[in-house]
Amino acid sequence: MENSVCLDRFNEYLVQVKKASSNTLSSYLRDVRQFGEYLDSHEEIGYSEADEEVLCTYIGWLRAAGKSVATVSRNIASLKCFYGFLVSRGIAKANPTGKLVPDKNTQKLPQILTSREVELLLEQPECTDLKGYRDRAMLELLYATGIRVSELIGLDISDVNLGVGVIRCVSHEKERFIPMYPAAIRALSEYVEFVRPQMVARDDEPSLFVNVNGERMSRQGFWKIIKSYQAKAHIDKTITPHTLRHSFAAHLLENGADLHSIQEMLGHADISSTQIYSHLVKKQLKDVYNKAHPRA
Repeated sequence: MENSVCLDRFNEYLVQVKKASSNTLSSYLRDVRQFGEYLDSHEEIGYSEADEEVLCTYIGWLRAAGKSVATVSRNIASLKCFYGFLVSRGIAKANPTGKLVPDKNTQKLPQILTSREVELLLEQPECTDLKGYRDRAMLELLYATGIRVSELIGLDISDVNLGVGVIRCVSHEKERFIPMYPAAIRALSEYVEFVRPQMVARDDEPSLFVNVNGERMSRQGFWKIIKSYQAKAHIDKTITPHTLRHSFAAHLLENGADLHSIQEMLGHADISSTQIYSHLVKKQLKDVYNKAHPRA
């Protein structure tokens, strides 16, 4: 069901069933509409397709944008009500808001990995079988380009230019080309040239990354891959596919890249979305200072 239809039905529910006040109606609809815009620009999925990972990432995104505790708490309440409605009407199969808990006293920025933690994660796939080569190529590509997981699994073989060392992403009919570092090019080259031909179910399969059945990798499938390598690397942080996107942007910023270049690579329509990473870097530098300075 289209997002606009879901929103209209939710509006009717709030007015006719919940008898919501004008203030509640306005704030709930505004919050849900804003979440829909986030899904369009960051995930390219509809309300009914969003899972717990997406909801948690979105709330982290609000916090990183500097939203107050009260604003974040209201958004959580709005989304809990909205998804309760969707489930009750059979529009969504499950309620993905169960893990959303408002912060009472502090705001949390999304976690980013240190350079060493990224290295640990990327070292985990063992290139002893087809799956290992594929997984290494996926992780290297995700960190090399900062693309969304929806864009990663949506890539076709025709979107890769190994000679030039770039990939092509199309999002909302906007095209962007993102460079890759040498290690990512090597990993992707090995996968494309030697591994993928053995994994695809048919010769005309367009998908770049395929599962064990030879068909396009799913979002859930890649989520399981990330979680398994996090456990194997013994990294004591919650890692999602978006964590590597956050880390990509923050590490570029730390090493001198300008915000507009990062914005272009991430595919952000608004520079304000990219400025979140300035908050992440400043927070990390402050933590380092407090731990390292003898008088801190």
